[in-house]
This record gives sequence, structure tokens and C-alpha cells, in this order.
Amino acid sequence: MSGEIAQILAATLSSDNNARIAAELRLSQLSESPASGLALAQLIITPGADATIRQSASIVLRKYVKERWSPYFSGFRGSAPSVEVKSQIRTAVFQGLSDSNRKIRTSSAHTLTTIASCDWPDEYPDLLDSLLHLLSSGSPDAIHGAMQMFTDFVKSELTEDQLLPTLRQLLPVLLNILGDAEKHSPLTRSRTIAVFRQCVEALYMVKEEHPDSVKEASATVLPVWLDAFKVLLSIDPKTDIIDASNWDALAVRIQVIKTLDIIHTSFPRVLAPYLSDFLTSTLYHLNTLFPVFYHYYVVAEDTAPITSEDERIDLTQLAGSALDFISAVARGGRARGWFNDTNTTSLVAEAFRWIEMTAEEEIEWGSDANAFVAQEADESTTYSVRVAGCDLLEVLLDRDPVLGVATLNKNTHLIVRQSSEAKDAGNEHWWRPLEAAFTALGSVSSSIFEIVQDEQAAGRPANFDITPLLTGIVPILLTLPQFPFMQGRAFVFASQFSKVLPGDIAGQYVDAVIQVLEAHDISVPVKVSAIRAIRNFCTECPDTAITPRATRIAKSIEAFLPVTTSDTLSLVLDALSTVTQVQKGSWLTPQLAESLVPAILSTWAKNVQDPHFMAVMSTILSRLASAPRPGMYEMVARQSLPPLCEAISKTDGEDKWIAAAALEQLAGLLQGAPEGNIGSGFIDTLAPALFACLRTTKDRDAIQYGITCLTLIVRKDCPQLLAWKDPSSGKSGIDCVLELIAWQLQTDDESGSLFIGDLIIHLMRRAGESILPILQQLLEAMATRMTTAKTATFIQSLVIPFAFLIHNGQRDTVLTLLENINIGGRSGLDVVLQTWCENAETFQGFWVTRTSTLALVDLFASARPSLQALQVKGDLIVKDETRDVIMTRSKTKKIPTEFTRISFPVKALKLILQEMQSGGEPASMGYAGLTSSDVREVQSDDGEEDWSDDEGDGAVGAKEVSFLSDMLGTSVPPEMLAALGAESFEDVTYDGDDEDLMKDPSVQIDLRVSFWVFSFSNEHSH
Repeated sequence: MSGEIAQILAATLSSDNNARIAAELRLSQLSESPASGLALAQLIITPGADATIRQSASIVLRKYVKERWSPYFSGFRGSAPSVEVKSQIRTAVFQGLSDSNRKIRTSSAHTLTTIASCDWPDEYPDLLDSLLHLLSSGSPDAIHGAMQMFTDFVKSELTEDQLLPTLRQLLPVLLNILGDAEKHSPLTRSRTIAVFRQCVEALYMVKEEHPDSVKEASATVLPVWLDAFKVLLSIDPKTDIIDASNWDALAVRIQVIKTLDIIHTSFPRVLAPYLSDFLTSTLYHLNTLFPVFYHYYVVAEDTAPITSEDERIDLTQLAGSALDFISAVARGGRARGWFNDTNTTSLVAEAFRWIEMTAEEEIEWGSDANAFVAQEADESTTYSVRVAGCDLLEVLLDRDPVLGVATLNKNTHLIVRQSSEAKDAGNEHWWRPLEAAFTALGSVSSSIFEIVQDEQAAGRPANFDITPLLTGIVPILLTLPQFPFMQGRAFVFASQFSKVLPGDIAGQYVDAVIQVLEAHDISVPVKVSAIRAIRNFCTECPDTAITPRATRIAKSIEAFLPVTTSDTLSLVLDALSTVTQVQKGSWLTPQLAESLVPAILSTWAKNVQDPHFMAVMSTILSRLASAPRPGMYEMVARQSLPPLCEAISKTDGEDKWIAAAALEQLAGLLQGAPEGNIGSGFIDTLAPALFACLRTTKDRDAIQYGITCLTLIVRKDCPQLLAWKDPSSGKSGIDCVLELIAWQLQTDDESGSLFIGDLIIHLMRRAGESILPILQQLLEAMATRMTTAKTATFIQSLVIPFAFLIHNGQRDTVLTLLENINIGGRSGLDVVLQTWCENAETFQGFWVTRTSTLALVDLFASARPSLQALQVKGDLIVKDETRDVIMTRSKTKKIPTEFTRISFPVKALKLILQEMQSGGEPASMGYAGLTSSDVREVQSDDGEEDWSDDEGDGAVGAKEVSFLSDMLGTSVPPEMLAALGAESFEDVTYDGDDEDLMKDPSVQIDLRVSFWVFSFSNEHSH
């Protein structure tokens, strides 16, 4: 069959289209026979066969493996060869690793790697030993093929446990190959370093499991390799690039620097003695190789050569690895003596140079706005030398702020002068260093401001003056459209430092940006930069500079909505969201909203599957709706409600996910609606579609956003909901809401019901009389659902309504109800309080935790027998066999976790004191009351000594402690009482609670005062 296969392969290379197609069809037919795979493998290693045919056979064999070898491969099409045939094919392919033809070795390595991914180790157990034997053979060809295979194999297939047993035999062999530059090619030698790096990572992964072995290996093996690396990096890198047609030797340097970075992360102590030498070598490489980088990449006067194996050796790989290595060392705080004034100055200079834009980037970014935005994003996920250089500057500023700022200032003014001289001399690339300098400074602008402010606060000169650039240099650069990247960078640079601009100059800059945004003949880089700049200006400039121009800004940004996509659209939406925040939207008008809202909704309709776009547009709608100008909300609602209601109706078919996206936008609209009036006819328009959607949809997001919308409606305009009746069923609005709640309490899927508790709470607060007739059934249903609830958020939704009622004067009513409910043989009181106590510490939100704690205070103060007798889960019982042991799932099955049982009042007290310790002050004040001096020091461990009776200053004294001890039947642990004397905190802003709940009187209650009032009233009642 080999002869026939060879003829068919030759025909597949024919220039005759018909002959080629016929050959390919015949080849596909033959692949169904296992013999064809063996014939291909034998043809590959036939020395006398035509080289082109052999290479073609190797390509076809790899395709055969993926389609016919095993069901392991996703493209498997059946007719797998027998075990015997597979073994023969593997042997032939392995033999190809030693072939005299480099391309055959390479293709054999790729094919064998594919086979090994399926067969090793079960069906191919001797592969690793065979590779090690080949590496030790001394044959350059065999070692080249084996290293190609081994590099991929180690990276993708070998685990730490499989790799480690081979290290003693493998590493000396690799080191010998690395050191024999006369016999082995640079690419083969570079692969030994890549494999060694994988070994280092493997050692690090098992460091905790085998500390002694890893310590021994790192102490004996790593220094030998580090010595070799030191020698390799000491060779002048110029020798590797003398031959402009071959840069293979750079591959060794790239792998060395990458490996140094890994060793620094994994075994920094071993590397420490070498750091100074390696840092000096790395800096020298950056300095020496930049002229080559500039020639081949920045101005692209020639094409960079590829390797002898037709791969690209990219100088950016070396520079990126070098910058990352230096950043890692600087960030780790090591080599302090090396980061002196001289080296820091040199590092800043090199970072500025390597940040320069390449010709390839210039072409790509000039035509692809999304690529430009992705690279320029504040939190870019696109890695490049540019990003690595900016990261190094940030690290240097963190390490030595004063020196870093002074060096940046000095280097920037030097580049400004040099660029000016180059421009005057007619150098067309004069702008590149200046654009890189502005990029570098802008990337660390926040750090620079902090450092300058700290220096000024300490009465020291800042050594950084940006004003001459902003007032003298940048305005000139804004008038150079023939250099679009420089012009765009000037806009962004000015915006990044706009907080130091005088108001009149800031206004001039904003006017210039608006002119660019409104123009039609501006290049992509300038347009994108202008959008970034206006976002920064709106954030940093005073409102007086933005507000008079805000309408023009919004209109100019609106024009970009229909013509942008992906990253660029994200930038446009972020800019629009930012401008709507200026002066809390007081400048927004109904006339502007009339055009802006349809544009937003049109953009929304095109991007309903992008969660980031959905969130930003919902925020924009909310801000537009909340703008204070009369008629503004009405206009936003009139423009957005009908199309969103129509979208909500799409709950089935291919577009069923649109309903969730529409509900998210509606939630934003309702969030911005005024209190007490969401608009006449709002519920008549929305409710039929909303309730129909929630009755039928199974989409979790749709349910969550729908419940959120209902909660906002109850908060904002509950009377309108109560007055509405469903025209199709005649049910009232409150009946429809309660029906939804009942259904959500019965469903097994908790993810859609995570916010049902918020809806219930607001119903109790806003529509208490309306739900009173069914309150008992509702509470019983919630208590029953607690027995099967699993997620913390859903459990919180079920518990907090009980806490709310208990704290709002319904304690005894709720307790009586729960005592008379039977849930699977347990009382409702037992179910609710057990669930409450076990999950209270996981509750999220200030109002939620405050309400829970205040309700526990109410329960703690009650003398109700059922509460005193109730036993709940206490502390974890730590056994000797589990002490200091990480309990995995399997270990927990063998040794079940156990807890103590304590009385409910004790557990309640613990939770109350814990909340006091973590922040029990009212939201409007800090800990202005009790301090640490209010808690009297315990004089004896046994609690029998008297406490101070000096209680005139409001301190917690003997009387209170005696009462607590009697209540608990034991002495009060001093660490619990210490919570009452927590030191003051600054006023804080609480996130996660809506403004309606933050107006609740409970938020203003001081937990400590409330607790002691209840305690003493209880004591005196006895």
C-alpha cells in the first residue's frame, strides 16, 4: 500500500485541479483502512522517497491520527487501528525523530505528541524512557527531534508527579546539551531551558508536599543552572544579531530570562545571590538591543529574520521578558542595593524607549479602532512590550516614589527637547519618543499625583512640574493632524493630568476635544483618543469647565453609538455614562433625552448578549431618569417603556433571552424614577407583560431582574400597583405579586429567587395592610422553605422578613405563630431560629445585618420559655485527629464535622456582641459613644473579683456584667465584652442597600445602647 499511497500523495500536489480532487477523495477512502496509517508512517521514514512526498505523508498521518486513532479525539470518525498496528505506527513515527531531514523530525515530533496525548502512559508506557535514551544518544539530529517532542510533551501532558522521578536523569542531560554550542543548534539548546523551566515549576508545585526533597533539589540543582545562565547572559548579545539573516541565538536568551522570572517567583532565596549580576545583564540587553528593535520594528526599515526552522524570533519576546523580570524583582523588594539612582535612571530611560509604538502597531491601530482601544484600556488584557514598560514604571514609583518621580520628570523633559530638535531637523519619526513618553507618564499619572501631594504635605519640593508641558507643548501637538497618534496622545495626556489645569485652560482643552468629536474627517486614532480624553476630563475637571459644554459632549458621543462595536462601543458607553454624572445630571434636558434614549435603546437591541453593555446602558437610563430637570423622567419613561415592554413579551423561541435584557434596562429606569410617582399609566403599560413573563419564563436572569423591578415598583409607587387589576384574570396587583412569591418559594431553583426577600420586606413596609390577610400563610411557607434552602443569599431572603417583623413590634405574634407551626415534626420556631443562627454571620448588607441583630436583641430580651429551652448549633468541636488538618471532602466523610449545642440566648448574645465588635454604631455616626476605657479590666480569670462600681460616666460596670452572667449561667468571657469597647471608626458609606432601607429608623439605632436598654428593662422587670 505504501506505493499506492505515495502515488496518491504525489497526485494531491498536482496543478491539475481535477487530479488533485480525485487524489484527495481516494486518500479519504483509504484512511478507513488501518493499513493506510501504517503505510503513511513507513513512507515517512523511507530515506529514498521524495522529501516532499515524505513531508506530505507526515501531514496526512497527523490528520489520520486525529480522525481514526481513538474516540479520545473529538474529530474521531471510526475504524481505529488495532493495538498491534498502533504500536508499529508509534515505532515508525518515533524513528522519524532521528531522521536526517529537519522537517521530517519536526513533523514526527508533532504527530508523536498528538499520539501521546491519547496513549501515554497506559498504552505507551515506555515513551518517556525512550525519549530520555534519545536525548542521551549524542546524535544532534536525534536530540533535535527528541527536544521538539519533549518540549511539547512536558508542557501539555506531564504532571508534576510524572515529571519529578525523571529529574535526576533528565536535568544533567539537558545541561550537557545546553553547554554544547558547537554540536547543537541554538533552538535545540533553547528548548532545554524551556523544559528546565517546566521542571522548576513542577518542583514548586510539590514544595508543600515534599519540602525536604524540594529543598535539597533547589539547593543542588538550581545553582548549577544559574551559573550556566550567568555565563550565557555575559556573552555580548550583539554577537547574536551580527548575521542579519539568522537570529536563532536570541532564542536561548529569551528562554533564560523567562526562566529567571519563574525561579524568582518559585525559589527567590536561591536566586538572591545572583540577582545583581542578572539585573545588570538584563539592563544591558535592553540597552544594547534597542537600536536593533528600533530599526526592524519601530521604523521597520527592514524585515526581522525568521529562524532556521521557519519560526519567528521576536525581539519583543526578549524585551517583554526582561522588563517583566526586572518588575518582579523590584516589586518583591529584593536587590535593594542594585536599584540605586544610576540604575533606576537607566531603567526609566529604557522603559521609555521600549514603549515606543512599532510600525506594525501603527498600521493595525490606525485601521482597527477596537484593537487600539483594547491596547489603550486602563485595564488592558492585551500584553505587549508597551504594557510591560508601563508596569515597570509603576513598580519603580512604588519602590522609591521620590527618586521615581524625579527621574520621570528629568527623562520627560530630555525627550521633549530631543524630539523638538529632531522635528526641526526634518526627522519624520520625531514624534515617536514623545508619544512614548506621554504614554508612560499617563499610565502612572495617579501615582504621580499621590507622590506629589505627599511631598507637598511634608513641606518638601515635588521635583515634578507638568504645567509647562500642558500649557506650552501639548497645545501645539493638538494642531498636528498629520501625526494622528501624537495628536491623539496629546489629548489623552492632557486629560490624564487635567486635575492640575486651571479652569480656563481646562475649558479650552475640552472645546478642542469637542471639535474633534464633531468633525467628520478625523482619523481613527484621534477620534478614539478624543473619546478617552473627554471621559477623563468629565471625571477630573471641575463642573464649571464641563457643565456649560455637557450637552454638546453628550450629542457628540451619541453620534458614535450606531457606528461603533466591541471595545470601541464600550469606551463610548463609558464616556456617555461619565458625562451623565456631571453635576448629577442637572444640565440634562427632555429635548436631549428625546434623541439620546432611542439611540441607547437601538444600541441595546444590537448588543443584548453583552453583559457589560447591558449594565452600562442600564446605569445610563437610571441617571437620565433621575435627572432633576422637570419633565426629564417623563420623557425617558415615554421613550423607553413601550419598546422594553414589547421585548419583555419575548419569553420563548430563539429570542427568549431578550426578556432578561429588557428587564435589566427597566430596573435601571425604575431605579432612577422619582419617589412616589413613577408616572401615570406606568403599571397599566408594564404589568401585563411583566407578570406574563414571570409566570412563564425559566430564565434565571429574567426572574431576578423581574423581581427587582417589582421591588422597585413597591418602593417607588406602591399605591399604583395596589390599584391595578389584571385585565385578563381580574386579579389585583397585590394578588399577582403574592402569587409570584408563592411560586418562587415552591420552586427548587433558588438562583432566580435570590432577591425575593427584598420584595417581601418592601411589601411589609409599604403594603402591610394589603398582605395582612395572608401573612400567616406567607410566613409558614417561608419557614417551610428554609428546611430545603441551600444558598446563603436565598436563606437570607427567607430569614430577614421574620427579623423585620420581630423588631417592628410583632415579636410575640410571630413567635406564637411559629410555635404552632409543624414542619416535618419540628416546630416552626425551631426551624427559623436554627436557620437564622447558623447563617447570621453570612448575611450581607448593612440594613440586613442591622435588622437581624436588633431582632436578636429583641429575642434575647424575651423571657419566653420556648426561647430559653431551645438548643441551637454552637462552636465546632476540634478533635485531635483533625487539629491543624485541612479537611477535604473525603476526610470529612470519614470524620464527620461536629458542633456543640448551646441555648439560643447564648448564641444570640454571641452574634450580637460579634456585630457590635464589627461595627455596631448607627450609620450616621462613628463610635462616638463607648470606647475601650468603658470596659473595666477583668481582675481575675475566675470572674470572682469585683468589677469597678464607678458607673457615672456610662461605663459598662459590675451591674451589667453580673446581669449577663446570671442570664447565661456563667461568667461573661472578657473577649466578648471587649467588643463593647471597640475603638471609633470614621463615618463610612454603606453599599449594597437601597436608599429606602437606609432611611429606616433601625439604621440610626446604636446597637450597644439598644442592647443595654433591653437588658436593664428585662432585669428590672424581674
